[in-house]
Amino acid sequence: MRIHQLGPARFSQTSLIAAALLLTCAGPALAGGTGTEFQSMYTTMLDWATGFLGKSIAIAAFILGAGIGVARSSPIPALAGVVFALFMVYVPTIIDSIMTAVI
Repeated sequence: MRIHQLGPARFSQTSLIAAALLLTCAGPALAGGTGTEFQSMYTTMLDWATGFLGKSIAIAAFILGAGIGVARSSPIPALAGVVFALFMVYVPTIIDSIMTAVI
């Protein structure tokens, strides 16, 4: 069956009314400034990523990449470990500044 054989899409009146109601009742998206129920989870995950857990994961990624690089005689896995370690160190700060930015 070809697409052009399906014919034009038809919507029932009920589905159009339901879609219009959903669009008019939708509230604003306030992802960066509200949601205090998730504040403790956010703080915990940020502390993990920027604390000793994040540093340990970054060091482990570097050591694992260096080990795989030595085994394969290639520097690419070691570079991947370095890049992952840099992401673990800097990305939480970047995400935090993006999410709390005020326009």
